[in-house]
Amino acid sequence: GYPIRYSHVGQSWPASFYQTAYARELGSAEMPSAGRAFTPEMIARLVAEGILIAPLVLHAGVSSLEGHEPPYAERFRVPEDTAWLVNQARRRGKRIIAVGTTAVRALESAVDHDGTVQPAEGWTDLVITPGRGLWTVDGLLTGFHEPRSSHLSMLLALMDQAALLVAYQEAIEEEYLWHEFGDLHLILP
Repeated sequence: GYPIRYSHVGQSWPASFYQTAYARELGSAEMPSAGRAFTPEMIARLVAEGILIAPLVLHAGVSSLEGHEPPYAERFRVPEDTAWLVNQARRRGKRIIAVGTTAVRALESAVDHDGTVQPAEGWTDLVITPGRGLWTVDGLLTGFHEPRSSHLSMLLALMDQAALLVAYQEAIEEEYLWHEFGDLHLILP
């Protein structure tokens, strides 16, 4: 198959262009675009500054479904080392910043009833809403998502609706790009 390509991407690119710098296996229908901006050099600088980076896998499915449709089930894996790092950081009062909604969905699929992340893998059909809330992350680097998408519901579990509207209005006025190869915003409530 071929990666999904949105209209603002003017030409075909090799499949490798749709992978993040830290991806280790193919499997997504769409590029997990929030991580696309990270280069090996940027990752090295972050690590040198003391930022811990914990790997996980979620094979992103089609993210631009019709309004109000839940995302398809997606394959995920949260390794033991990642679960341990997240839990240790939370115990020490450190922030957990997810790179992309896919990372949030994978972590939230691995959290137990008391908020502890467990090593886990399988398929997730989890939909994160403000009513469900978030157990694992304190911030999110993400792209811009279509109106009425389940991704926006996830963002509203993290931030106030008025603040989200301000961010999206600015993105529209400045003609930010959406989806892969698009623009990003960092949410730190």
